[in-house]
Amino acid sequence: MNWCGPLPRDVGAVVVAAGRGLRFGGLQAKQFHDLGGIPILLRALRPFVSHPEVVQTVIVLAPEVAAAPPEWLAELQGDALRLVAGGVTRRDSVRAGLEALDPVCTIVLVHDGARPFPPRTVIDEGIRSAQAGHAAVPGLPVADTIKRADHAGRVVGTVPRERLWRAQTPQAFPRALLERAHAAALPREVSATDDAMLVELIGGPVDLIPGSKRNIKITTADDLALAGWLLEQP
Repeated sequence: MNWCGPLPRDVGAVVVAAGRGLRFGGLQAKQFHDLGGIPILLRALRPFVSHPEVVQTVIVLAPEVAAAPPEWLAELQGDALRLVAGGVTRRDSVRAGLEALDPVCTIVLVHDGARPFPPRTVIDEGIRSAQAGHAAVPGLPVADTIKRADHAGRVVGTVPRERLWRAQTPQAFPRALLERAHAAALPREVSATDDAMLVELIGGPVDLIPGSKRNIKITTADDLALAGWLLEQP
């Protein structure tokens, strides 16, 4: 081994963009809307495809989009960027992305295609945690008062917020740990809202790392307006 040479690249990214964005409204999925003249999904991709440690990025799309992707996305396909069809659930889509990743990728980053501003600092710190054998989740402490309500919409209690965090992506994992978490969840039909939850359920270590207020997820038209405002800030 040449100890003076660069370490081999072993990080892969799975960008999940298979959702229909029903809460956003309109005929076009939210991740394909323009944000400052550039599709939201393309903005979400750039920090991964340009990262020196990321060897491959897999984009998971709705089956009909994967079969006929937008021209700007089809032109990007190659060894370093693959397009694959997702499944019925988010978990199915992430698993499809995992299966498509090159075996050389022993560290996996999972990111929401509707988050256009993934910070480089979060990507780097997640990679470091995964290299140490832990999953990593960027998050922000909850600042609002949280109420618990019944089915009729009446408040039944206030939830202490001191140890509550809003999870973001990209989340980082040792690939073997993430694959084991997905395999373990299948027979139990676990409904997980993110991949870190699957790792939690098998007792895997999950680190919280600092998130970013800029790293918003675009779910509604108001979110898109906020992202446009953030884009204009220095």
